[in-house]
Amino acid sequence: MSARRNVFSIGFEPVSEMLTWRAGDNGPAFTFIDYLDDADGVPRTITWSELDRRARTVAAHLTEVSAPGERVALLCPQNLDYVVGFFGALYAGMIAVPLFAPEVSSHANRLVGALADCDPEVWLTSQAAVPGIRELLDRHAVPRPKQLLSVDTLPEAGFEPVKARSDQAAYLQYTSGSTRSPAGAVITHGALTANVRQAQAAFGADVNSTCVGWLPLFHDMGLVNLLALPAAAGCRSVFTTPFAFVRRPVRWLRMLSQYPDVITAAPNFAFDYAVASLFGKDSSGLDLSRVKVIINGSEPIRAETVANFMAVTGPLGFRPSAHRPSYGLAEATVFVSTTPAGTTLKATTFDRTRLGPGETAVTVADDSDHAAKLVSVGRPVGQDLRIVVDGREVPEGVVGEIWVHGPNVAEGYWRQPERTAETFDGKLIDGTPDAGWLRTGDLGVMYADGLHITGRLKDLIIVDGTNHYPQDIEATVQQAHPAIRRDRLAVFGIERDGQEGPVVVAEHSSNVTIHDDLVNEVKRVVRAAVSRRHDLRLLDIVLVAPGTVSRTSSGKIARSATRRRYLDGGL
Repeated sequence: MSARRNVFSIGFEPVSEMLTWRAGDNGPAFTFIDYLDDADGVPRTITWSELDRRARTVAAHLTEVSAPGERVALLCPQNLDYVVGFFGALYAGMIAVPLFAPEVSSHANRLVGALADCDPEVWLTSQAAVPGIRELLDRHAVPRPKQLLSVDTLPEAGFEPVKARSDQAAYLQYTSGSTRSPAGAVITHGALTANVRQAQAAFGADVNSTCVGWLPLFHDMGLVNLLALPAAAGCRSVFTTPFAFVRRPVRWLRMLSQYPDVITAAPNFAFDYAVASLFGKDSSGLDLSRVKVIINGSEPIRAETVANFMAVTGPLGFRPSAHRPSYGLAEATVFVSTTPAGTTLKATTFDRTRLGPGETAVTVADDSDHAAKLVSVGRPVGQDLRIVVDGREVPEGVVGEIWVHGPNVAEGYWRQPERTAETFDGKLIDGTPDAGWLRTGDLGVMYADGLHITGRLKDLIIVDGTNHYPQDIEATVQQAHPAIRRDRLAVFGIERDGQEGPVVVAEHSSNVTIHDDLVNEVKRVVRAAVSRRHDLRLLDIVLVAPGTVSRTSSGKIARSATRRRYLDGGL
């Protein structure tokens, strides 16, 4: 693989070393809001000096049982132990593997797959999670670690943090939406530092900021925004668990209103949840005027969702310019592009039938039968981005695969040379540099206000030579009948009788009673809506119980996993 050209001029300083600079600071560093036993939440805070001391303790015990360069799995619950464990592994010069405590059965296979792939020598956890880990070891065929350490029970010990090199692996980021066997993107200390600096430049994060959120700490966006960015900027991080958010989404809004200069991040669906949590309810005490940045990313951004969020939060002081649609992926550490500071939402309505690879995008009226309203995610910061078809960069306005090049790009996948070459060594014909490009697998178009994501290359459904994006069909289906749960359905293509066609798997609403007449009505209405809007004949419609459609760890619809279950007869 060719060397990554440093398009973002920075001096290298490991994030873990930036943390040691604050070893004498007794100010609040990380605050975990614990809703387990108190519905109003109990804040639990660790200072910079306490974090440094505890991370050194973890590092000291790690070096007693393992060596620098070895893998250390993080199987802590999402609390302060996770923070301590992550930085302890970096202090020890080891490769952290951010995973999660085995308490969510729906993601057990992902956890087992990642552990089998990287075979960590040591597992870090919390004492309360040990029984669940013992059960995991008993029930699944996973490589046994040399040692299981509970970071909250280790006796204090001194340690001098290992000096990290730029090209040294800091952690393995297992991607949540992989359609094949698990793949851990190797994030070096240099890539992490570069991406954090890029995010600081894009979002204005500094010592006065407060990073707030609930995203999983093992997810790329959660790890960088809630762990790495605060450590580098020297600002406070306040976080809770995804479960606490899903159970009561208004908790996120209350967290945003309680701290100054807030920078937060969430997928698009979280904005719908937040709006629903306020509908018809008392919002007194919520003041969102101090929110500096809300990063909207990780899944397709819907202009309608953003507009609804603005309408509800505007009276609470939220500034439209604080909403920052962004694009990123684990293989680029996380952050790639965002809209400029101080701007408001920019969206363009395209003809969705003209958004295939190599096609020139055409705009249409919002009320067109072929309308696809796409939100701009701006332009890259500190890295190169190209739209590519058949190895060549295409001009603005033409759809193609998004390729990225920069110091923040991962070194490859852990011990998977073929997949690494396929993904990380894209060769650009007549371009500079000519090799070493990250092929994201995402399709997009540069148009007017910046990058517009059109969909995933692997998710395209091609019928009679016409490209169809599943998210467009999903939007039509969920609006066709009130019995279908919003954002709880998957559309994918299958081959039948030598021709590809779409299948819908949709969850029904939890407040309806399912019977044959209702199922037949839903199917009839959905088929008619898809035929009318997309000129497509659905090969099948399956109505399933709530919680059935597969989702990734970050909450996105896992179409490939749902497709496999459908083809295997599991639905």
